[in-house]
Amino acid sequence: MDDYPQLLHHGGANGVTGSCHRLQIAADRALLVDCGLFQGQDADRLDSLEQHRVTFPVDDLLALAVTHVHIDHIGRLPYLLAAGYKGPILCTVPSARLLPLVIEDALKIGFTRDRALIERFLDEVEHRLVALPYKRWHTVLDDERHRLRVKLQRAGHILGSAYVEVDSLDKASGRAQRTVFSGDLGAPYAPLLPAPRSPYRADTLVLESTYGDRRHEDRRHRRERLKAAIDRALENGGTVIVPAFSIGRTQELLYELEGLIHCARDARWRELEIVVDSPLAARFTQVYRELKPWWDAEAHRRLRSGRHPLSFDNLYTVESHEAHERIVDYLARTHRPAVVIAASGMATGGRVVNYLKRMLPDERHAVVFIGYQGAGTPGRDIQRYGPQGGWVELDGERIDIRARIDTVSGYSAHADQRDLLHFIQRMRQPPHHVRLVHGEPAAQAALTAAIEAWANAKGHVIRVTHCGSSTGNQQ
Repeated sequence: MDDYPQLLHHGGANGVTGSCHRLQIAADRALLVDCGLFQGQDADRLDSLEQHRVTFPVDDLLALAVTHVHIDHIGRLPYLLAAGYKGPILCTVPSARLLPLVIEDALKIGFTRDRALIERFLDEVEHRLVALPYKRWHTVLDDERHRLRVKLQRAGHILGSAYVEVDSLDKASGRAQRTVFSGDLGAPYAPLLPAPRSPYRADTLVLESTYGDRRHEDRRHRRERLKAAIDRALENGGTVIVPAFSIGRTQELLYELEGLIHCARDARWRELEIVVDSPLAARFTQVYRELKPWWDAEAHRRLRSGRHPLSFDNLYTVESHEAHERIVDYLARTHRPAVVIAASGMATGGRVVNYLKRMLPDERHAVVFIGYQGAGTPGRDIQRYGPQGGWVELDGERIDIRARIDTVSGYSAHADQRDLLHFIQRMRQPPHHVRLVHGEPAAQAALTAAIEAWANAKGHVIRVTHCGSSTGNQQ
């Protein structure tokens, strides 16, 4: 007799992208958590179409629970529906607002630019969306065989992000199981977002491990390093290029920059132009403004004082491609300092590539990475080889790197090793099993050692597994 529930993975188990996890509660019943695109090195094994196609079973899926709307967590949604998935899409109220924007962009890039087809698909997605409040149980199924409930809790990663608590009960055997899927957990003190709080308990915890082998700078130090990078550009007459994903990182960075400008005594800072060169990021920022009820207490204090952290005088947005080309040329030729925030966050495409091609060879400029750079991406290559005076390939061209390259890790939207440990340590009843996902092998190995060391010191029995360990779990 098969032992349920079982964990299976259709992505994101032994890599950082493509998150897609299945909780099988019976041979014919399962819950899917996330359905994301593969990116960077995770995508290199398959051609561009095949890597996204959904080949796993969908007829047994009771629901899809979405932890947050980053593309590596929801980008395969069109392929899931194309494969025949008919069930609901469970997410938080803010995610329900943001998800259609992400999917629309993904459709334009990967499927079609036919407006009628896109509208039809978006109508289908919005019909399936079930927006759930935080902290309340939602019953997915309750019949003579099983009861399955989910609860979404704040994850502190991006606006609307959640970790998922799942209660499953097999009524024939009486076996109850609580499984927690962390999604992506945020670091404490992130701009705009309350820090995640640990669940009361878990039998099995499916835990991200992106930064399982690292520690971030604290908020004060990361702000100082960001300010120092911009100060150098002001001195050199250069531009600071910040590759950032359109949702989450862009808005948090704007919040921090507004604070630096507000407190600045230097006239050059008060006149510094902050350029968001991404129509999608501008749309997300507008929705972020509309979702103020989900901001944290610090952000609300700024609002009450009359400040507008996502809409301030120095902020400019670039919409058209023609305007984009003009500002790239203008900033590359002139000595007017500016901070440019442009997608994509790993420099795999998008408008940031045009800035990098023009400005990487010029030592006046700087590139500041504030987010994770996946293996196999141009961002990782620039981050690794730039300080050595190396080069990177962009759009098939070899670009020499003379610009200053900085990494300010404290702006990562991911928890670091200490935060991930705290997530476990602060449970009243720690898990019996921790399944590490969403991390490179070195990060998973380091986090495994840290969890086991803490558990042994406290007398807890915690089995830690990940792909490559002898668990019987499937990828």
